[in-house]
Amino acid sequence: MTVLVDPPLTAGHGRMWSHLASDDSYEELHAFARTVGIPERGFDRDHYDVPSEWYDDVVAAGALPVSSRELVRRLIAAGLRRRKRRDGA
Repeated sequence: MTVLVDPPLTAGHGRMWSHLASDDSYEELHAFARTVGIPERGFDRDHYDVPSEWYDDVVAAGALPVSSRELVRRLIAAGLRRRKRRDGA
């Protein structure tokens, strides 16, 4: 049971973003996000988008820093990866 966070390398809306995910369950992920104050609107299919200025606080709260590739690999291995639909829905 681990909550994972990748480095803030994704640009969007004038900021850099990390991704927060669990390799165990969405329940674990949502509970962790609530404890660090990440709003529900930050959830996107299988992860939370986390602004770069929150990265250190998320790690201090117990998220394990991993590469983006490792985060996706562990989501897939846990059966928790939800990809975007190709039809845009």
